[in-house]
Amino acid sequence: MRWLQQMLGRNQVQHDPGRQEALLQDARHRFGARVQAPIPEQVDALVRMLDGDDGLSVAARILHEFAEQAHADFLAQAYELHRRTGRRLIVDRTNYRPLWRKAAPALRWPLFELPGGLHPYVQVVGAVTVVGSGASRFVQTTDPKPVLAHLFEVLDLTIVGWEYGRVRVDTHAATLAYRLIMSARDVRAAMDDPPPLPPPVRELMRRNNTVDVLDPAGSRVVGGFNPGAEMRAALLA
Repeated sequence: MRWLQQMLGRNQVQHDPGRQEALLQDARHRFGARVQAPIPEQVDALVRMLDGDDGLSVAARILHEFAEQAHADFLAQAYELHRRTGRRLIVDRTNYRPLWRKAAPALRWPLFELPGGLHPYVQVVGAVTVVGSGASRFVQTTDPKPVLAHLFEVLDLTIVGWEYGRVRVDTHAATLAYRLIMSARDVRAAMDDPPPLPPPVRELMRRNNTVDVLDPAGSRVVGGFNPGAEMRAALLA
């Protein structure tokens, strides 16, 4: 019985708040765009650092902070637009696509410069990878629905950045989107009763558009990425 296994699993968890805080600060300050090491190497090192239940909790905290700060930034942008122009915009964090379709030229995609210093291609990719690889344990030890919602929220923001925010789609961007999809798949698979897929995912799954993926160091196309096809394969299986 899954519920009994979950209860027993929660009783066996020994969280160390001090270690978690130290891990979070290390993740924040030892990794990121300012670090000279290549991004894939940073991600691998971060994943190794976030081991065990404490690391899994920190990964969830990274996702939570990143999603919360992105949402706060869009609320601030909507408020400023209303103050300057009288234009009212609805910021729905379960579906950012209508907001961007309505006001894309006036919006700024803020995910590279959120105040917490978390970089989407480094700390967020690392956190997403940890959550996905530890999905069965995560479901046993905590409520997975908030972190699943954050995975889909960041995925939504990633794709709207490509479509409306003039965000360059390089291999790092494609890796973020792919790992978000795979982690969401793994978390949902570990749940007894996963929630319905959110509207932006359902919308994208009805498409079959492939975007060119660029070399991070130049303009050479090195491949393609089809978000809808990846989501269909992972989330409808």
